[in-house]
Amino acid sequence: NLAAKYGSPFAAESALVRLRDSSLAMEVTRSLFEISREYIESFNVYADKMSFEWQQLEREEPLIFRGEDGERVKIPDYARLLPEGIRKYTAEGVYNADENQHLSFKQGNGHGGSHPHLAHEFIMSLVEDRPPFPDVFASANWTCTGLVAHESAMQGGIPLKLPDFR
Repeated sequence: NLAAKYGSPFAAESALVRLRDSSLAMEVTRSLFEISREYIESFNVYADKMSFEWQQLEREEPLIFRGEDGERVKIPDYARLLPEGIRKYTAEGVYNADENQHLSFKQGNGHGGSHPHLAHEFIMSLVEDRPPFPDVFASANWTCTGLVAHESAMQGGIPLKLPDFR
């Protein structure tokens, strides 16, 4: 039973998030099991002048909306701006067949290769004696967002607020 394996009765969950003191809103969706669709972790961001919607299929491009006019956009590859030691983590496909898995999955890093970048940023913040990005408060807020959203779902979808970590 996959519900027991993942510790969640929900095959798919969506969180609707509004940022404090902002008109910006987000929808974060994850479908994990027992859903007739591709696996997805998507992030849609809505604001008054522009919005971004994650692609529904891996082979598509995401959408940018300016008003009601939408267009597919190709996300640029900025690997050349990354430190040489972690550039390779952006080079291969994501979530596809075993013969073309993203390097982060082959090495157990997950999340599309984000972990080496986060670890590098943290180490460089120590080396350069500066605050890391994201800092401890932003990290706690984003982690807690998912936990609170799941708790909301477990309580029938009631609106819940995040604790203030500042």
